[in-house]
Amino acid sequence: MEPFVPQLVYIEPQALAYPLGKELQDKFEKMGLEIRETTSHNQVRGIPGENDLQQYRNAKSTLVVGIRRTLKFDTSKPSAEYAIPLATGCMGHCHYCYLQTTLGSKPYIRTYVNLDEIFAQAQKYIDERSPEITRFEAACTSDIVGLDHLTHSLKKTIEFIGSTELGRLRFVTKYHHVDHLLDAKHNGKTRFRFSVNSRYVIKNFEPGTSSFDERLEAARKVASAGYPLGFIVAPIYMHEGWQEGYEELFQRLQTALEGIDLRDLSFELIQHRFTKTAKNVIAKRYPKTKLEMDEEKRKYKWGRYGIGKYVYPDVQAKDLESTIRGYIQSYFPQAETQYFT
Repeated sequence: MEPFVPQLVYIEPQALAYPLGKELQDKFEKMGLEIRETTSHNQVRGIPGENDLQQYRNAKSTLVVGIRRTLKFDTSKPSAEYAIPLATGCMGHCHYCYLQTTLGSKPYIRTYVNLDEIFAQAQKYIDERSPEITRFEAACTSDIVGLDHLTHSLKKTIEFIGSTELGRLRFVTKYHHVDHLLDAKHNGKTRFRFSVNSRYVIKNFEPGTSSFDERLEAARKVASAGYPLGFIVAPIYMHEGWQEGYEELFQRLQTALEGIDLRDLSFELIQHRFTKTAKNVIAKRYPKTKLEMDEEKRKYKWGRYGIGKYVYPDVQAKDLESTIRGYIQSYFPQAETQYFT
C-alpha cells in the first residue's frame, strides 16, 4: 500500500516556533495540501462530511501539527515503564482498536513537534530510575511508523534513545514504510515490533493497513539493519478454524524469516477484548463489521481506573494461550514470549 498522505492539515501557531513545525509546514505546502490554522487540537473545526460516518473517515485522513503540552508520561505496562508521546491517532481502520474509544470524537491524527522537550522529560525518567533500564513505548496512542515517513519524529527518537546508556525504545506497527529508519543510529536499544494475525483477522478487521507479506518484508529489513525484532500477536481472536489460521501464521512467519539472526526475537500475546463503550462506537463506525462482541460469551475483567472490559472466559483464554505458545515453541524455539494478557 502507498504511504499515508493527509487530505487536510491543521497547524497550531505555537508549533511554528519549533524547527520541526516549520519544516512540516514547508513540506506540506510543497505537496500542495490544504493547510488550516487551529489554536489547539481541541479547537479543530470544519472536517468535511455529510454525516458522522463521513466525518469520521475524513478525520482519519486529517493531520494536526501541534505541541505536546502535558509532559507527564503515562505508564505503559506490561510492555514498558512509560509511553513516550510522539503522536496520537492512526490512519488505519482496525475495527477492534482501543483507540476507537480513547480518542472519542477526535479521531484525527496529531503529531507533536516539541521533541527536545519530550526528550528532556524522557531523560529525567531515565535518571530517576538509574541504574535500572527504563523502557519507553512509542505506539500506545498511534501507529507511529505509519506517520514517520512524513515527520521523522520516530527516527529522531530512536537516535536519542540510542545515545543514552539506560534508555530503551519499543514500538509496534502494521505498516511497512520503514526504509528511512534503516540507517538510524539505534545502537541496539530499539525493539522494532510488527503486529501480526491470522488471515481471517487481517482480511476482515484491519483495512487501511499494510498486508501481512508487506509487514514480513519490512521485518526482514529491520532485522537486517540490526534492530532487535519482535511480533505482537493481537488481538488473538476465536474465529472459525482459528487453530489452523494461527498455525499458518507462524508457518508463514518462519518461512519469511529464514536466514535472519533471530537470537533476540520476542513475542507478545494479547487476546481480543472490548468495552461496552467500544462496542457501541465500533457498531456505529463500522456497521457491517463481523467482529463478535457478545457480552454473554465473555468474562468481565476489571481494568485500570475502574473501567472493565470483556475478555474470553478462563477456559477459552487458556486454550488460546497454550495453543499460541505451542506454535511459538514449535516454529521459534529460541524466542522469548514476554506475556499473554
